[in-house]
Amino acid sequence: MDKPTKLPPVDPDLVAIQSEIREHFGWDLKEDISSAQEMLERTESYDIRSWERPQRAANVATVYRRLVLRDTEVAILGAAVEPQEIETVLQQPSLLVAADGAAGVFSMLPSSTAERAWSRLVCVVSDADGGDGIHEAVERGKPIFLHAHGDNIADWSSLLEYASEAATPSPLILTHQTNSSIDGMSNPGGFTDGDRAACIVRSIGVPVESISMLGTRTDAVGRWSGITDESAKLEKLKWMSKVLKILEIKF
Repeated sequence: MDKPTKLPPVDPDLVAIQSEIREHFGWDLKEDISSAQEMLERTESYDIRSWERPQRAANVATVYRRLVLRDTEVAILGAAVEPQEIETVLQQPSLLVAADGAAGVFSMLPSSTAERAWSRLVCVVSDADGGDGIHEAVERGKPIFLHAHGDNIADWSSLLEYASEAATPSPLILTHQTNSSIDGMSNPGGFTDGDRAACIVRSIGVPVESISMLGTRTDAVGRWSGITDESAKLEKLKWMSKVLKILEIKF
């Protein structure tokens, strides 16, 4: 395939389910649209080259080159990932994609092992509430797939400001969860950071059989989740499972 610069969903059901989720939780599509449009405007107001629209498209191609051009395994790190899982996956020639704050698990590893993990981390998929894990990824200049939804404007605004002050601001790719086409943003489908990461990796061209999900659970809220209501989060994780089923990714 040609190097992608956008992130179309690999299955239309990955976007259709977002409407089901909004209806289930009583969320307003207008708020998702407003957050997305504001994120786009705010991002492009910064004088940062890697955040400019043409460069954001090039950022997708850069991630593609790492994940797809060579036949490799890709491990997506979820909020319940444990240090032992990282140590195991590092014994294989796998690359890593972190869901939001999941890269925080690296802080629990010996320093040399943590550095190996950071070197394998290709990108982070985030709605900006991942705490120390997402902040360190930003400090290290890792590409961020930054997501807009109706109730995270304060979070992504804060992360943009934090990233803008880094010595080398993280390359950004912007995602949304509306059924509208928004120039400069993509909707690869999905709902939580973990299943959206899987949607993105599939959209970029990684085959299903090359993807593994680490720390992905529906029965418990992972330690690397952002500040959250536990019962509501567990309900959201059921929808994550449905998205992964559409993708035919086992976990």
